[in-house]
Amino acid sequence: MSENSYREDREELRELLMQFENLKTGRQHSFLEEDAFERIIDYYDDKDELAKAMEAADLGIEQFPYSSVLMIKKADLLLAGRKYWDALEILERAELFDSSDINLFILKTDAYLALDQQQNAVELLEAALLQFEGDERIELLFELADVYDDYEEFDKVFDCLKLILEEEPTNEEALYKICFWTDFTGRNEESIRLHLNIIQDFPYNELAWFNLGAAYQGLKLYEKAIDAYLYAVTIDEKFDYAYRNMGDAYLRLRKFKDAIEALEKVLELSRPEDVIYEAIGHCYHKIGNFAQARFNYRKASHLNPDDSKLYYKMALTYINEEQWESAIKQLESAMRIHRMLPEYNLAMGECQMQLEQYKDAIQYFGNVVRSRPKSVAGWEALIRCLFKAEFYEEALEQSEAALKVTEGKTLFIYYLSGCLFALRRSKEGLLQLEKAMQVSPRQLKRFIDLQPAILQNPQVVDVIARYKKGKKI
Repeated sequence: MSENSYREDREELRELLMQFENLKTGRQHSFLEEDAFERIIDYYDDKDELAKAMEAADLGIEQFPYSSVLMIKKADLLLAGRKYWDALEILERAELFDSSDINLFILKTDAYLALDQQQNAVELLEAALLQFEGDERIELLFELADVYDDYEEFDKVFDCLKLILEEEPTNEEALYKICFWTDFTGRNEESIRLHLNIIQDFPYNELAWFNLGAAYQGLKLYEKAIDAYLYAVTIDEKFDYAYRNMGDAYLRLRKFKDAIEALEKVLELSRPEDVIYEAIGHCYHKIGNFAQARFNYRKASHLNPDDSKLYYKMALTYINEEQWESAIKQLESAMRIHRMLPEYNLAMGECQMQLEQYKDAIQYFGNVVRSRPKSVAGWEALIRCLFKAEFYEEALEQSEAALKVTEGKTLFIYYLSGCLFALRRSKEGLLQLEKAMQVSPRQLKRFIDLQPAILQNPQVVDVIARYKKGKKI
């Protein structure tokens, strides 16, 4: 609109408002047309002066008693004032004069929902769908989808969006929404069929390709998902969500270098996010580039400093490099946020044990055992640490406790045997070793790792040899 026409419009509205004031006070005024009352109502409504808007609606209906448009506008104001029954009553009157106005059905739906009459809202909209076509039918289907969403009938939300796309395959709002609802309802096969049909007629619709990829991804068909995302980014090279999902699909396929490339594209196209840096860090971690993994975890932690797991992941990279002191610093940061998480205590205990700070390590491993008494990892670490510290009696006691709590895990029979040998109770140690080997010979290595020098004991070697000969392991 040009500046002159805008000024003229304002002047015209000012004149209408003046005439309206004259009408209210009984002073001389020009005759106000029906559309003039509509503009006056809209003006006051936009300014949140609902009382004046209602006054204009009432005067308008008084002047034009058969105007369904003015009645609908009054009903809208009544809904804003939470007078739902009054709104329904005037909408019923408006329908007598014009039943073809879609706003009748939308406002009635709002009133029914506010009165918690979902079934009436559904029946009204379903009946209206038979009456309207084209854009109005699409609008009603969106309205019906919202009703089903509010009342948690999620499969019916999907059905409405599917109907919209069958009528208007390139409707962007429906394409955006159905992607979410496909994932939420798990109706991936239907989504694949729907979007393949859309692509057949509209091969350059990037949203349809994206939704197809997301549906394949929902079925864990990651290769097909990636192919679909590649079409999407070929059509729209700035489609950051396609690169994001592609990165996740590559990650699931353990194609970490490809995942890094896709996720770095996301960072180019959108605002930096901690989850993207974290995912890139994870990929570098998996391919053994610990310095780059740390770099990305640190970037993520700058964006989300309260996420303790980022410091923990940095610590793991240092542990992989046997940089125990550096790992401890990161774990201290993580534990300032979540002190008692078993994973953090387990990692801290491992670092302290490697630095021969056995008492501190035992304390951390003890925290793990107390918080997760059935965790094999916690008991295993605690016993291993006690053994390394040469606290053999305590290691024996904890092996017995672990056996009881974990309902006889074979690993702890091996550890029990190791402790008995360390305490020079060889006869008992041999009995426990045989018992363990009968149950799980594959775990023999864990027994030897506990005390490699045990293989210098001819009795132990004899038991292992006899068992291997008899069982052919």
